[in-house]
Amino acid sequence: MTPERPRGADAKLLAVEAPKGVSRRAEPSAPHEQRSGRLYAAVDLGTNSCRMLIAQPRGSQFQVVDSFSKTVQLGAGLEASGRLSRASMGRTIQALKICQKKIEGHAVGRMRLVATEACRRARNGKDFMRQIRRETGLNVEIIPAEEEARLAVISCAPLVTAPTEQLLVVDIGGGSTELVWIDLSGVAPEDRSRAIMRLHRGFHGQPVGGARVVDWISVPLGVATLKDQFADVEDDGARFALMSWFFEENLASFSPYNAQNPREGFQIIGTSGTVTTVAASHLNLRRYDRTKVDGLQMTSDQIDSVIRDYLALGPEGRRTDPRIGRDRHTLIMSGAAILQALMRIWPTDRLSVADRGLREGLLYAQMSADGVLEDGPNL
Repeated sequence: MTPERPRGADAKLLAVEAPKGVSRRAEPSAPHEQRSGRLYAAVDLGTNSCRMLIAQPRGSQFQVVDSFSKTVQLGAGLEASGRLSRASMGRTIQALKICQKKIEGHAVGRMRLVATEACRRARNGKDFMRQIRRETGLNVEIIPAEEEARLAVISCAPLVTAPTEQLLVVDIGGGSTELVWIDLSGVAPEDRSRAIMRLHRGFHGQPVGGARVVDWISVPLGVATLKDQFADVEDDGARFALMSWFFEENLASFSPYNAQNPREGFQIIGTSGTVTTVAASHLNLRRYDRTKVDGLQMTSDQIDSVIRDYLALGPEGRRTDPRIGRDRHTLIMSGAAILQALMRIWPTDRLSVADRGLREGLLYAQMSADGVLEDGPNL
């Protein structure tokens, strides 16, 4: 499957007259008795995980009330068969039943539940959506790659720095990787973070002015699908090198610059379990702490150092390393291969780590549509 691009010309001008008030991060949960007002839910059903957030509007941001995450391996065997397996669908249904109980228990007023690459690719993806409705009462929709990319971008808006003129947002998923390149040079520095929030309208058809989406691409290679491509390579180091090379080959038409371009004014924001795991390993966190990871900036040398450490550990060492975790140890090297390839093509030696993504984008979009965020973006 070839990478997906938007229709029409690569460069489109977008209006980004975003209002004030974008916060640096969502606030932590509050006790149930202190909550009031409507609650919102977002579920991201990906190739590897089922993840949910329940949140309440809080000023220009939101306050997380409850969350859930479960590794379901929905895409297991998809590469070979083209179908979601009965076992993977069964695991996913059980996870969604937990989500349904939490949503009902919190009396959630509005929700949006989405499925991504595995269900887009599977021949029985739509049938599975109907099965979910029958067995859980939940309405899960399969969203296109462009919408997945847009939601990831707006979730990262608070991490955009004022000096950033060229931005790359990367969402490394289980089945695909979305990259969005945005030119912010026409936006006032103090408005650049807020400008990103307006991209929920789409990458095309917007009035001229402000931020400009230069290019975007959805590569059908994520941590699970890339790992499956090279499962027959026994040598750990060779497999990693091949994965990184293969992913970079899929970016040949996207690579926007070469090594001779100036590095100032460029920012790359990475959102995924891979990126946050690498950050946690860099910080030597035995117990994951989102407040230390979200917004962290890592240099290329620091990322390479972590990857070299992973390779030195080998498969068994990674399995028992508490910084990686048992749910991620089999996928961390394919994710690291993607991350290393991205750092090679983008002209900056720093990465901003985002512990946020599709769920946060879904929440921002729903709350903005309802006008419940103070000075929030208008849909």
